[in-house]
Amino acid sequence: MKAAKRAILRQDGVRIGADVGGTFTDVVVLDGRGNLHTQKVPSTPPHFEEAVIRAIRAWLGSTGISGARVREVAHGTTVATNAVLERRGARTALVTTKGFRDVLELRRIRVPVLYDWFFQKPRELVERYLRFEVDERVLANGDVQVGLRESELWDLKKKLEQEAVQSVAVCFLHAYAYPEHEMMAGRFLRKHLPHLTVSLSSEILPERKEYERTATTAVNAYVRPVMRGYLNALRRSLRRMDIEAPLLIMQSAGGLTPEDDAATRPVFVLESGPAAGVLAAATTAGRIGLANVITFDMGGTTAKASMIEESRLGYHSEYEVGASLSTGSRLMGGSGELIRAPSLDIAEVGAGGGSIAYLDRAGGLHVGPRSAGAVPGPACYGQGGKEPTVTDANVVLGYVRPGPLASGEVHVDPEAARRAIQDRIAGPLGVGLFEAAEGIHRIANTRIMKALREVSTERGRDPREFVLMAFGGSGPVHAAGLAEELSVQRAMIPELPGLFSALGLLCSDVERHGVRSCLLSIESLCPREIEQLRKTLEKDMLAWFQRGGYSAERVQLACSVDMRFRGQTSEIRVPLPAKPLAPEDVATLRQTFEAEHERLYGHRSAAGHTVEVLAVRLVGKATRDQTEGFPEPVKLQGEAAPSRMAYFGSRWGAIDTPVVARTSLREITRGPLLIDEYDSTVVVPPATRVWLDDLQNVVMEGAGSHQ
Repeated sequence: MKAAKRAILRQDGVRIGADVGGTFTDVVVLDGRGNLHTQKVPSTPPHFEEAVIRAIRAWLGSTGISGARVREVAHGTTVATNAVLERRGARTALVTTKGFRDVLELRRIRVPVLYDWFFQKPRELVERYLRFEVDERVLANGDVQVGLRESELWDLKKKLEQEAVQSVAVCFLHAYAYPEHEMMAGRFLRKHLPHLTVSLSSEILPERKEYERTATTAVNAYVRPVMRGYLNALRRSLRRMDIEAPLLIMQSAGGLTPEDDAATRPVFVLESGPAAGVLAAATTAGRIGLANVITFDMGGTTAKASMIEESRLGYHSEYEVGASLSTGSRLMGGSGELIRAPSLDIAEVGAGGGSIAYLDRAGGLHVGPRSAGAVPGPACYGQGGKEPTVTDANVVLGYVRPGPLASGEVHVDPEAARRAIQDRIAGPLGVGLFEAAEGIHRIANTRIMKALREVSTERGRDPREFVLMAFGGSGPVHAAGLAEELSVQRAMIPELPGLFSALGLLCSDVERHGVRSCLLSIESLCPREIEQLRKTLEKDMLAWFQRGGYSAERVQLACSVDMRFRGQTSEIRVPLPAKPLAPEDVATLRQTFEAEHERLYGHRSAAGHTVEVLAVRLVGKATRDQTEGFPEPVKLQGEAAPSRMAYFGSRWGAIDTPVVARTSLREITRGPLLIDEYDSTVVVPPATRVWLDDLQNVVMEGAGSHQ
């Protein structure tokens, strides 16, 4: 009887995916019969949860469905990222070993631009007077040179109270391997200062590298009260709608994690929105048999790029938040907050639809990274924005249709877009309106190309062997031009591109990442050493999933190691075989590492150069019941015109361009075409071939790629 009732609930249950962006909040609802319903509403900074709740409440009200039927809410949010970018985190203190107070300030000897005499390091999240030293010392071999005295902790308690600290990061020397002193300090602070949130480096990042571990733990402490407050507010609002279902948060590395874990370790969910889009792209690519894909996600604030190679997602062990190019780039860094946490390998630049175009004092035209955001938004949205943005330029060029957008809460006013560009760009430069708008569009493309090249050519990959999959509200507008510049053979636009990241939330599994540091030479490596670390990780991982209600049979485990040549400061991740490591596998590990090193850096190393293993990593994924969604045709708000004038550069000029629906592409057609949709517009330039594949993806081929 109980089993039958659970089956009925699965059939009638509802799953919700909610993705919060800088400009719009996207909500998709998948019912038990596989029908997909959509809501796209303006975001509501600084209280981003309000847009999520408004969209869910509107859908429940329109369908008459009870909130009690919701069995899962999957959520991607930029709340933690915004707290770092806008310096709106908690008043945070750092407690560290005596002599290591200035690790955060010293950073690494890296700058984003060589020979820039005016470069200034970002201001530390934790001011120096809030960094407290404790006289304790554990040596690298685990010997206790100076024990941690309780009297020191009582003195520390007084200082934290005097400074009205809200959150504390504790990072002691060598605590990644010997955490006893950190655990003692953590127990003391949690007992005697229960109102504080306490983040221990041994719990957040048990890895070597003192600066990286300290910086990551400090960021976790800085955003933890903000994230906890946001999730608590979201949970209270869901309960008012009778939704008691699990709230799962997308992680930077992909995969969902329970809300309690996200509130405790928010540093692992900083890049949750971009990760969901990449996962949706991987799912789409798998359904059509595409092994090599470059993903391009352009929303209102940023543009993101990633690579799927041989059907595998790329991962990185560190990245920067707030940098001019936020990525795990091996070629640049130092301009943002370093995060040593697993993430999907995503390059991100400040070039979205809301990115503001402006002239510098010399009359040079720039685009971004400053964004109009949701408030006031682009000038054409009529919400008080006066400065021209990329979206305004695309409206002037005829790429974005005027009238109601998405669910109809925003109306696109072409006259407002023309005024903004004419008054602030075209007029001062003495150029035509189309020329100014095209300049904004092309400069945005140039900025986006930095991200696309970073994940492709700068990694030794040939873009001609990949398909560009574009999504996000602005991605389909720019896809064809970027594909031509990147020399990609084909560009593909999936269904509901503007809601694609929200769809990715519904096709994700619950996921957990674990790591154990080591320092092993591959030449003298005993497979048993790796296997012992793997078994420890697997035991802890399966126990965590079991506490969440997932049996070991439902958990898939994948293990890898971080490797480098001795003397290097960066590592390359190499997968381990699923079976226990054998002596012959050690040689294969070295060969795989050297081949990848040569592809990334153009060389291997001198013969006999020692290769080291620095860490063993484990990824666990719990498979869940997932219903494949079939999007219902979403009607455009207002009447669609049969054509509109669109400008395609000096070669083609302004053309009266046919406007068609996606479903009308029954056979191969040549551009120019504009494919207007609920959440975006696909721009097909002149002479470009376009068609619809079997899974309703729009496919474009440049004029020269098929000759």
